Amino acid sequence: MARVNRIRRKKRSSFPFLLIIILLFAGAGGYVFFTYFEGEKPLIAGDVLPEFIGKKTNLSLTVSDTNSGLRTVRASIIQNGQEKDIFVKHYQNKNKDGTGGTTKETIKLTIDTKALKLKEGEGVIHAIVTDYSFRGFLKGNSTELFHNVIIDTKPPKVSIIHSAKYIKPGGAGIVIYKVDDTVKHGVMLNHVYHPGFPLNDGSDSKYIAYIGLNYSTEEISQAIVFANDISGNKTVKPFAPILKKPKQKTDKIHVGDGFLSKKIPEFEEHYPEMEGDMLKKYLYANRSIRKSNNQTIHDQCMNPSPKRLWSGRFIRMAGSGKAGFADHRTYFYQGAAIDKQVHLGMDIASTRHAKIKAAGTGVVVYSDYLGIYGNMVMLDHGQGLFSLYSHLSQINVSNGDTLNRGDILGNSGTSGMAGGDHLHFSMLVNGIFVDPKEWWDKHWLEVTIEGPLADAKF
Repeated sequence: MARVNRIRRKKRSSFPFLLIIILLFAGAGGYVFFTYFEGEKPLIAGDVLPEFIGKKTNLSLTVSDTNSGLRTVRASIIQNGQEKDIFVKHYQNKNKDGTGGTTKETIKLTIDTKALKLKEGEGVIHAIVTDYSFRGFLKGNSTELFHNVIIDTKPPKVSIIHSAKYIKPGGAGIVIYKVDDTVKHGVMLNHVYHPGFPLNDGSDSKYIAYIGLNYSTEEISQAIVFANDISGNKTVKPFAPILKKPKQKTDKIHVGDGFLSKKIPEFEEHYPEMEGDMLKKYLYANRSIRKSNNQTIHDQCMNPSPKRLWSGRFIRMAGSGKAGFADHRTYFYQGAAIDKQVHLGMDIASTRHAKIKAAGTGVVVYSDYLGIYGNMVMLDHGQGLFSLYSHLSQINVSNGDTLNRGDILGNSGTSGMAGGDHLHFSMLVNGIFVDPKEWWDKHWLEVTIEGPLADAKF
């Protein structure tokens, strides 16, 4: 009886051992299955994929598989039942120790419609990525992407209706053109962009671009109307304005200790970073602050009203001219030349604290203190044209105010880098300082702008 009991105890003791063996095999099998037969599919993602494909279109795809790793990636384009490869790549598998392999990559692609012999019309971008899983009879998991596109390789049509025939350094003009089906167009003049704005409410695809040349222009190296469409196609049409070089004007400015002692405290209040003696601080203001101020003015011109707000010639303040546009100034201190700058406006003086009128109808985009310009107001007259009024003793308007031609915006003064009470007046086209005299001249406006505009509207 005791022997039987021993046998039974022996059988019971072997059962846990067998269970452990079975569990180990099951665990090993599970590990192998979930490791080598994992079912998580690779990921494939594109940046903002294009809806239109031009002659050459770039795009990127990011593929990844963090489990078994990437095996193959194929990108192609399908059109009229034919599939043409754009990109194919095979990846190495992981090493036995788990190292190596590729789990993620961003692929840069270029679709060359001519090389692929694609035709105008519809197409489909097709991408497929597989991994090294043993699923699918060792074929692995796969993910596909399909994206519909339109093949469009025809450039937009551009025709120039009118372009400025003559222009001088610091001068302005217009270009009128017609263009269809574009996302961006305008004029490039010496590598400065001048946007086009619709005529006739845009109903006939006619546009006007106001252009301006920098005062220091030596030659016109580029003068084109361009148009880019949504597919990346571009059309360029050149025009050939004749450069009329004016005689360079010079001026001398004598800086005295009295002027420095009066002006430097004003600049110190607004620019505490100034260092050194009075002369060094003056030079810092005349150079670095001037440069920063001009950049601020330029930036104010980068988002103009799309509609023309002005009409007729611009008003010139009554008074005597104290300095002209593009005067090349040499600054002297105690008889020695210390600096050179260019005056980008017209200085006019009449009586102390004279009332300053808006030269043309526009919207106030700046009404604050600005360094060498002192208290300053800028008006947006639409379509890239701006006027500037500085050294004011008082500002009577705020940003966003709409002023009619002749409305009072402030009073003349001596704020900023002004030695005496006067108005510094400037005109700008797309951020470029241009000669105000042109905009005061009724004949120039008629010949350069109003006449061509009237002809182009029909």
